Amino acid sequence: MSTFITRLDTTGTGPRLAVKDLIDVMGVTTTAGSRAVEQNAAPATADAACLAGARAVGARIVGKTNLHELAMLPLGTNQWFGTPVNPLDPALIPGGSSSGSAVAVATGEADVALGSDTGGSIRIPAACCGITGLKTSYGRVPLDGVWPLAPSLDTVGPMAATVDGLVTGMALLEPGFTAAAAPARRIGRLRTTARPEIEQAVDEALKAAEFEVVTLDWDGFAAGTNIFTTIFLTEAWDTGHSLAEAHPDGVGDDIRQTLSMADLFRPGLDDARSQLAAWRQSLLDLFGQVELLALPTLPVFPPRLEDLAPDSLVNVIIEITQYTGLFNAAGTPCTAQPVRAAGTRMPASLQLVGPPQGEELLLATARRVEAAIG
Repeated sequence: MSTFITRLDTTGTGPRLAVKDLIDVMGVTTTAGSRAVEQNAAPATADAACLAGARAVGARIVGKTNLHELAMLPLGTNQWFGTPVNPLDPALIPGGSSSGSAVAVATGEADVALGSDTGGSIRIPAACCGITGLKTSYGRVPLDGVWPLAPSLDTVGPMAATVDGLVTGMALLEPGFTAAAAPARRIGRLRTTARPEIEQAVDEALKAAEFEVVTLDWDGFAAGTNIFTTIFLTEAWDTGHSLAEAHPDGVGDDIRQTLSMADLFRPGLDDARSQLAAWRQSLLDLFGQVELLALPTLPVFPPRLEDLAPDSLVNVIIEITQYTGLFNAAGTPCTAQPVRAAGTRMPASLQLVGPPQGEELLLATARRVEAAIG
């Protein structure tokens, strides 16, 4: 039962939809993966706004999926409701925070799942579980009725086994959505410090899809990550500290540890916000040279559950979010999709990044990659 916190009995002919348990479903308690929230919440009196399209076409909500508590960390573990099992290897983390959503579609229990992405929470579990995911442009999908984490960074988006499933998911979120008629042709390649076999996997996928690939010299990774981290931790403390203080036995140690780090970053919040516009523009300027950007989603393969310990947690989190969180600060849409990596049975994950509101082109391009690599 660790994939779902609440299973729902549904009938109908629409797509099977799994919903991350921080998105309100009318008549069902939203737990946000937290014992403290579960014990003090009443059933939702209305659906979250993002479910209107799914309801209109008769989507069958099969359940509310598990997540890393309060959607706060990228690991996908949960001490209260169990940890969803990574279908590629049960010894590995499922990735988070949308772990249950990733596992639900990877195991065929849902056609589409909704997740949230504040710093990688759709893309990271997609990468860990070998599926596809879409982080939407900031503000494109309404967040009314969605438990907040860091309001200036939060997004909701679809997860699915294939890119076509992401298109279906976007149509549920935004009726009438279709992918672009043609993929991008000119792709900007951002080099990273990922493992060589992961970098190679990205290159080979782009080559198979026959894109024109241009290597870009952009030095904004460190600055973007610092801006993101400062804003994220400060806003997460604002939304989460009262709950943790009021219910210390109902909030996990890892969440309290994360919240405690906010004091280190809060003094730099004004500087981070003042730097954001210029840094974001430096990223958006790249789209004057190319249509989309490409880089790995994760620089490493998924960590092992047994390697998670309080003294190593921060380093693991920094490592697996270093190429995802900065795009939340930028507000840009991103896909994650599996690509073959030489010498291992684990897939790597290709991340495509588009300009704001570029989801249509992103999905058409991800579809081209998927078709090219099989």
